[in-house]
Amino acid sequence: MPTTNESLLLGRAPEQLSLDERRAFAGWWVALELYSPATLPERTIAAAAPGAAACLKRLHDRGRDPRKFELTVIQPPFR
Repeated sequence: MPTTNESLLLGRAPEQLSLDERRAFAGWWVALELYSPATLPERTIAAAAPGAAACLKRLHDRGRDPRKFELTVIQPPFR
C-alpha cells in the first residue's frame, strides 16, 4: 500500500488514483484549478494535505493563488 506522501498525488488527475491510493489518501484535501474558458486548465492535483487549511497553505507556498482553486476531499473507493 502506498504511503501518504503528497508528491504521489501532484500533477495527477483524481480519477487516475488506484484503489490502494484512494484508500491511503481517503479524507485528504486536494486542490484542482477552477475551470475557466480562458485558461482551460487540466484537471490535475496542484496541492494535497490532510486538512483544507494545510492544502491552501501549500498552494500559497508554491506561489499559486488559492482563490483560483477548488478543494475537494478524496473519498475511499466503494463507499
